[in-house]
Amino acid sequence: MKTVLTLNRRPSRGGATIGELLDPQGARLCYVLEDEVREIEGQPVSAWKIKGATAIPGGAYRVTIEHSPRFGPNTLTVNDVPGFVGIRIHAGNTSGDTEGCPLLGLRVDGNAIAGGTSGPAVALVKAWVRAQIALGNDVWLDVNNATGFA
Repeated sequence: MKTVLTLNRRPSRGGATIGELLDPQGARLCYVLEDEVREIEGQPVSAWKIKGATAIPGGAYRVTIEHSPRFGPNTLTVNDVPGFVGIRIHAGNTSGDTEGCPLLGLRVDGNAIAGGTSGPAVALVKAWVRAQIALGNDVWLDVNNATGFA
């Protein structure tokens, strides 16, 4: 069975993008901080991506727990993202802490994850994903870009 987490992004501001990660019932699990959304609909990733400073494109991606050489064992991994390699969901506080990867936090402070809330948010989401995998479910992340302007 397929279970879906939804990431609803707000418009990018100041080189960063804040979003909300929702469970299948629409309840917020945590906030997400990413680099700026630069996606140009209908254009290949190579036309708009700035390496290390661009959020992944909107779409649906399978989430697994894998070993990461940088983040270690049991790292949340976003698979098969066009134009991106090694996308991990991990802890961090500012857009300077990511190179395209989603960062998690329980609270936001302006354009940043509030201090001390990122690690607990990662643990919460990781536990949620593990529980779904233990039930035999495939976990997917549905990334929705903001519409309109900030």
